[in-house]
Amino acid sequence: MEKEIKNLEKISKDIRKKVIEMIYMAGSGHPGGSLSCVDILVSLYNECININLDKYGRRIDKFVLSKGHAAPAYYAVLSQKGFIPEVDLLTLRKYNSYLEGHPSNKINGVDVSSGSLGQGLSVACGMALAKKISKEEGFVYCLLGDGEMQEGQVWEALMSANKYQLSNLIVFIDFNKLQIDGEVKDVMPIEPLKEKIEAFKLNVIEINGHSHKEIIDAVNSAKEQDRSTVIICNTIKGKGISFMENEAKWHGKAPNDEEYKLAMEELK
Repeated sequence: MEKEIKNLEKISKDIRKKVIEMIYMAGSGHPGGSLSCVDILVSLYNECININLDKYGRRIDKFVLSKGHAAPAYYAVLSQKGFIPEVDLLTLRKYNSYLEGHPSNKINGVDVSSGSLGQGLSVACGMALAKKISKEEGFVYCLLGDGEMQEGQVWEALMSANKYQLSNLIVFIDFNKLQIDGEVKDVMPIEPLKEKIEAFKLNVIEINGHSHKEIIDAVNSAKEQDRSTVIICNTIKGKGISFMENEAKWHGKAPNDEEYKLAMEELK
């Protein structure tokens, strides 16, 4: 396992380089929240999500990036898994590019168009329920931002997950504690988050969202549950770039020439 973890860490560093390069070349984008969820996406797509096809030609597991502004990290990981040509990554947000600022299901490997915050979990619940009704194999994964937890629709979706006992639904919350307007606790407090979700009778696991081992262990545990699992991932916004870490201003700002050079130097 130690060898596999070191490989995942190497992949994560490479993905972070790609994220910075993509946003720098685009001149716009969301580095903070993309960097905070890199380790989650890398762990999922390399160790947890079954991207193989069923007998009907559909991917066995589904993934919904509810926090669609983290598209650069998502695209980079999809590229690493062979869904998107690597050369296309640098066309992010460019005119006529299919790699828009938020994911579209026109993109190979993307199951759901997203970007309107607060809606992704409802879609994921519907997908999980459809799998349950039709007795299809596989899990549905959904990644939310902590700012999204201020949306009422998210909590309606959690109620639905409990009502329909969606044991095939695994939810991740990228809990970096910052959003575009500042600290989550100042904009609209969501704590105590774990206790609130547990009140909906869902299984809740709290982990270090930058530990590949903890992420993988949490998913393995979730797969054994008879109900939906929500994994709260304590993360750092801007993870990996010292001057971006824990800085709300890097929610939606591209680095300039000097900042780009500094960031890439740190990621060597």
